[in-house]
Amino acid sequence: MATIDIGRIGIWTGILDAHPAGKAREACQELEALGVATLWIPETVGRDPFVAAATYLAATTTLRLATGIANIYARDALTMSSCQKTLAEAYPGRFLLGLGVSHHHLVERVRKHDYSKPLSYMQAYLTEMDAALYMAPKPADDDCQRVLAALGPKMLATAATQANGAHPYFTTPEHTQFARQTMGADAFLAPEQMVVVETDPTKAREIARAAMHVYLRAPNYTNNLVRMGFDASDWTDPANPSDRVVDAIVAWGSLDQIKARVQAHFDAGADHVCLQALRADRNVPMDEWRALAGALN
Repeated sequence: MATIDIGRIGIWTGILDAHPAGKAREACQELEALGVATLWIPETVGRDPFVAAATYLAATTTLRLATGIANIYARDALTMSSCQKTLAEAYPGRFLLGLGVSHHHLVERVRKHDYSKPLSYMQAYLTEMDAALYMAPKPADDDCQRVLAALGPKMLATAATQANGAHPYFTTPEHTQFARQTMGADAFLAPEQMVVVETDPTKAREIARAAMHVYLRAPNYTNNLVRMGFDASDWTDPANPSDRVVDAIVAWGSLDQIKARVQAHFDAGADHVCLQALRADRNVPMDEWRALAGALN
C-alpha cells in the first residue's frame, strides 16, 4: 500500500481562483482550523497550482495540499519534478502531486500542444520525471509520491505501476470499485465527490446541473460514464442532464445522505475521498465546508 498520509477526507475546490489571494489564504486557514486534512486544487487557466500551493502551505501549519491535477502539458518533466521536490522538501509530508493529461480542448486549443496520444505521453513523461536531474536539497522519498487522474483501465493500470495510485474525478462509487479492481489492493485511490448540501430536490439538482454541464462536454468524462453503464441520452443537452446521471455524480441532500455516499466510496475501495461542495454562486463555500467538516471528521 502506498504510504500517502493525507487523511480520509479532503476538500477539492477550484473556487479559490475566483478570489483574491488574501481571501484564499484565509479560507485555507479556516479549513485547517476545521480539522480538514487535505485541500485539493486544480489547474486550468487560473493560478499556477504550485505557486498557489506554496502560498497556501506557507499560510498554514498542518494543512496538506494536493494538486487535482497539475497538467503534464504545462511543464516539461524536469520542471514538474523540480516543482514537486521543491514543495516536498520545504513542507515535509504536506504536499501530494496529482498529475493528469487534462482534456483535448485545454491542451490543443488553449495550450497549442498535440493531444493525439495522451496515454503514451503520460507514460513517457513519468519515466522522464524519474530520471530528471535535481541539484538542490532533496526531500524524503515518502514525500515525493504521485497520483494520476485516471478513469479508464489503461490509465488506471499506469497509475498503479508508474505512480502511487489514482485520483478519479467526476465519478461514482461504482467507478471506485472498478478502479480498485483494476489497480489492485496496493495502489492509493482518492476519488473526488461533488456534493450539494441541500435537501430540496429541485434546488439541489439545479445547482448540480450548473456545475456538471462543462464536464458533460468533455469526452474523457462522457466516455467514462458510458463505460459505467450510462447512455449519451442522459446528457443530450449537457446543460440539462437526466436526474439519473445528476444523482449518480452529485451527492445531495442531508449530511447523513452525503455521509452515506462517502461511505459507499470507502466500501468500494477508496483510501481517501475529497469533497467538492457546489453552490449556486461563486462565493467560497465556507458554510458548506463547516457543515461537512463537522459531519465527516
